[in-house]
Amino acid sequence: MSYQNYSVYIIQCSDGTLYTGISNDVTHRIKMHNAGKGAKYTKNRRPVSLQYQELVGNRSQASKREWAIKQLTRRQKLLLIQQYVKDSCHD
Repeated sequence: MSYQNYSVYIIQCSDGTLYTGISNDVTHRIKMHNAGKGAKYTKNRRPVSLQYQELVGNRSQASKREWAIKQLTRRQKLLLIQQYVKDSCHD
């Protein structure tokens, strides 16, 4: 697996909250979240579902983008997700 293939992702938890993270294997990471072995935050908020994924590059770039997304309001994150879904439908 290449170290240049990090993604930032947003998942929605069962309680409706959003969690933002980074991974170089998002599919596996979501499985870990749903197995209760992901982040402490998601452990009691399962199941989670992937809402947004953005390929960023290396770990450092992904961490910076993650921080930027975490600074957004919930409304702004939902708009980001909405745009991602809209763009995905046209691929």
